[in-house]
Amino acid sequence: MNFEFPIQALPAVMQGPRVERRRVLIGGSAFWGTIIEPGEQAGPAGHLRLDDGRVLDPATLPHLPPVQPSKIIAVHISYRSRSIETRNKDRPTDTPTYFTKPPTSLNGHGGQILKPEDCKYLNYEGEYAVVIGRTCRNVTPDEAWDFIEGFCPALDMGLQDFRDTDQGSMLRVKGADTLLPIGPGLVRGVDLFAQTLRTRVNGQVVQEAHIGEETIWGPHYVIADIARHITLVPGDVILMGTPCHSRSIDAGDVVACEITGLGHLSGTVTAIAAPRAAALGVGHAPTDTPEVRRVALGFDERVPEVLKQGLERARSRAQE
Repeated sequence: MNFEFPIQALPAVMQGPRVERRRVLIGGSAFWGTIIEPGEQAGPAGHLRLDDGRVLDPATLPHLPPVQPSKIIAVHISYRSRSIETRNKDRPTDTPTYFTKPPTSLNGHGGQILKPEDCKYLNYEGEYAVVIGRTCRNVTPDEAWDFIEGFCPALDMGLQDFRDTDQGSMLRVKGADTLLPIGPGLVRGVDLFAQTLRTRVNGQVVQEAHIGEETIWGPHYVIADIARHITLVPGDVILMGTPCHSRSIDAGDVVACEITGLGHLSGTVTAIAAPRAAALGVGHAPTDTPEVRRVALGFDERVPEVLKQGLERARSRAQE
C-alpha cells in the first residue's frame, strides 16, 4: 500500500472536469453557486451560476467561507522547506503532529484579518485545505481519498505573541477570530500535486512551493492517521501546512494565498483595539521573547533569497 507521498495513481477527487463551488452573501442571505468554466454554455467564464439559476460576477459579491466544519485540524509541518527552515532537517518528525482551530476563526475571501493593538507578531501561512465530504473513521490511506469533497486555498494566520503560553495548544496563536481566511471556492477535479502555492504580501511573492515536490505526507495519509481515533464528518477541514518563510505583517497589508488550479484568496490586516479585559490584567499578556521571535521572524539563512527580497519590497510598498 502507498502510505506516504508521492501517490501512484490520481484519485477521483483530482480527476477532471474542474468544479468550483462558492458561497456568497446576497441581500443578507447565503447562496451557493458554481463557477462557470471556459467553454461552458451557461454564461461568461469565471462568473458564478447560483443554484437558483442567476448568473453573477463573483467579484461584486461578498464571499463566505465555502465550508461549515464541526472541527478544523491542522498539520504542524508537512513541507520539506518549512522543516529545513525550522528544524534544519527535511523531515520534522517520524509522523505528523497536529493542532486545532475553532470554527469561529473562519474568514471569507476578501475579509478583514484582525490584529489587536497589543499584539506585535501576526504571521501569514499560505496553505491548502482539505474538506471532508462524508463521514470518515477507521480508514486506510488508500481509502481516504474517497472521503474528500475537495480543496481550498487557505491562510493559517497566527498571533505569535501567545507562542510562549499557548505553545502546547496554539489556542490563541491560531484560534483567534478571523485568523482562517479560506476560499474563495471549494474545488475538485484538479491534480493538486501538479500545482504551485504562492503567498503574496502587497502583491509580492513571499512564499512559494510546488506542492508535489515539497510534500512529506499527503492528505490521504493525514486523514487515515486522524480518523484512527477521531470521526471526521462532512464539512470538516484539514489544513495541510505551509512552506518556508512565514513572517509577521502589519495593519494595512494585503495578504493572499494563490494556488494554481484552485484559486486566489486574499484578506486585509486590520488593526483593532486591545481586548477590554487585557487592561484589567486578565490572562497571559502577549509577549516578545526569544521564543516568540524565533517563530515570528524565522531563520532567514535557511530560505531562498528571492522570498526575502519579496518581503522587503512588500514592506516598502506598505510605507509608500
